[in-house]
This record gives sequence, C-alpha cells and structure tokens, in this order.
Amino acid sequence: MNRPQVCCLLLLTVLVTLAVSPGPDPEKNKIKVLRELKVISVSSASVKQCLWFAMQEYNKESKDKYLFQVIKILQAQLQVTDRLEYLIDVEIARSNCKKLLNNNENCVQENSKLE
Repeated sequence: MNRPQVCCLLLLTVLVTLAVSPGPDPEKNKIKVLRELKVISVSSASVKQCLWFAMQEYNKESKDKYLFQVIKILQAQLQVTDRLEYLIDVEIARSNCKKLLNNNENCVQENSKLE
C-alpha cells in the first residue's frame, strides 16, 4: 500500500477504565495493581465493547465532519487494579461517512479528496 493510499491512518492508543473513580481521600487514590498488564485476545467481547465506546467518544470529540473507524486492532492488554484497565493499540482511518448519517458500517475512505 502506497503512502497516499493509506488515507489518514492513525495509531490510536485507547485506555479505557471501567469503574467509578476513587473518592476524594488521598489514601484511596493509591492504585494497588493486582495483576500487571497482560496481553489478551483482541477478539474478546470486552475489547470490542471498549473499542466501540472509545470510537464513539473519539468521533464525538473530533471536529472532522467524517467518522473514523477502527481498521486493525494491533494489541490489547488488561491490567487489574481496583478496576479493569484496558490498553488497546489500533489503527484507525477516516471513513467517507458523514457524522450526521449515524451509519458507520462499511464506510472506509477510498476518496483521496477526503484526506
């Protein structure tokens, strides 16, 4: 694949934390790691849910009028503390679907004018 055809591929590192944040007590803010980061299957349901949420938030905050989508999941890791913390490395690309359509299925950009 030539560089111009890569169409705005980005490496996105997503850290999603599933839990309620600790209270105002500084002692409670200390995070005790119960299990260090461990590589997990990129096809697990929890990884897919985290990516779905992360991409919804990314697209919501993006000023671009087009949606971005995950092209490839490079690696997923899980760390257990007082919560589950996912570190997911992915490649994303700009699609040719506008945000207003709310349809992000099969929308990978192929038009170089959108780069």
